[in-house]
Amino acid sequence: MNKKSQNPFSSIISVNPYRDSYLSGVSSFLTQTTTPEFKKEQFAISYINTRGFITSKIEITKNIPEEDLYDAINNKVYDEFALDQAVTYQIQYIETFNNLDVENRHFHVFIVDPLTIAETFEETVKKIKYIDVVIPSPLLLKSLYAKELIESNGVHCFVYFQEHDTFITIYSEKEFLYTKTIKYSFIEMHERFCELYGERVEYDDFMEFLSTHNLKDTESDYKKHFIRLYKEIFSNINDILTYVKRAFEIEKIEHLYIGTQIYTVTKLDEMAEAELSIKSSDFEFDYGFETEDIYIDQLHALMHIYTSLPEDEKYNCNFTAYERPPKFLQRESGKLTILIAASLLIAFAYPITYWILTYAQSLQYELLQQKYKELHNIKTTREATIKNKMADKKKVLALLDAEKKEYNDKKNTLIKIHDVKVNYPMKAKLLSLLTKDLNKFGVRVDSLSYAEDEKTGKVFNFNLVATKDKKITKMVEYLTKKHEGKFDFSLEEIIYKKDFKRYFSELKVTLL
Repeated sequence: MNKKSQNPFSSIISVNPYRDSYLSGVSSFLTQTTTPEFKKEQFAISYINTRGFITSKIEITKNIPEEDLYDAINNKVYDEFALDQAVTYQIQYIETFNNLDVENRHFHVFIVDPLTIAETFEETVKKIKYIDVVIPSPLLLKSLYAKELIESNGVHCFVYFQEHDTFITIYSEKEFLYTKTIKYSFIEMHERFCELYGERVEYDDFMEFLSTHNLKDTESDYKKHFIRLYKEIFSNINDILTYVKRAFEIEKIEHLYIGTQIYTVTKLDEMAEAELSIKSSDFEFDYGFETEDIYIDQLHALMHIYTSLPEDEKYNCNFTAYERPPKFLQRESGKLTILIAASLLIAFAYPITYWILTYAQSLQYELLQQKYKELHNIKTTREATIKNKMADKKKVLALLDAEKKEYNDKKNTLIKIHDVKVNYPMKAKLLSLLTKDLNKFGVRVDSLSYAEDEKTGKVFNFNLVATKDKKITKMVEYLTKKHEGKFDFSLEEIIYKKDFKRYFSELKVTLL
């Protein structure tokens, strides 16, 4: 029998903390609001994107009792991920079932740094005070199966583009299997597009073209560069899907759903089906909501569906640090208030009883005073012991620091000797290799410099001169492709100097 979620709230507000957007829902009607505020009868739900958490799969022996399960998972996560013991990470998990393993239980664990939660929701809690649920965004997709918006079994892939994150999530037989963020959020797509186009394009212009132009019909100069960008994205997605099929022994991905946080005219599902050879559909489902005449972020809609589901049909993986306080009678202050009121009532009604209680309290106070003296003596003794131990520890650490210093001095000497023998001859070869490539494009090197340190590594700075700025940009594009994985090329700006009738730029080359 399904266990229905008891929801005493009259409205629901969903929050996208990365864009500071809010969607309020009453019954089946959704409205966007720019001035959210705290309401006592309002249920608040939000999510944390895939860049905000670490996820993995672990095994725990079935011999662990249920009451010790969280501690066992917590200890294993800290050990396997080498987490900082000084940080209390938030750890949640969902169980996945493996009929082939009779000795262990299997869990997907999700790990979040509490600082990430604080920074992400800092502005949100200023407006609505409490957030009842904060769930990893890939787990919201479970709602599609619970509402039977996706009915078929098998393996499904979901790709969703957002301004600050783009994720790929795999569900198998209606259960979460795998998720990964890819480096093609709208912000990162914009940066990559500018590299392909060879010129800086305003972000707003980029987003306007993305949402209003169909690549099939447009004749814009942007078209071929957008096509190259999408091919790179689908190539990356294909590599991830190849890994997933091999790692989880999947024969076939039945369907791919692809969508974006904003409305786009270009049919990404048609491009995905052509590039990946997987049956694809748009990431838009009939949720049954009535809305204003605006495009609704799919994650907002999924959050509203999630709150209406029975507890056993959704993943309970809540990272909120902003729970609302319990009811007054359940708080310590409320209990104290009731106790005081009852005591006063009894005192006025039964003076003798009040006197007895007072006498009992004085006896208890004397006993506590005596116990305090005993504990204070124990405390003083232990503090003296700790002080001695700390003095011994300080001496040992001083000896250890001296040994470390001597070791580091010898290590640095050997590194310098190695650097003189090996690295210096290589600089001339690298300069010769790069200079030949520069000459192919008619770009002259006015001057160059070399520097290295622990932060930036080994860096060459070439001051370039050319008659056309296109020569410089084409040269950088050529070098980036030819020496991919060997050098990192960085070109911040190209300046035209009228006095020389030449274009000047500084190219930074970092050895990888």
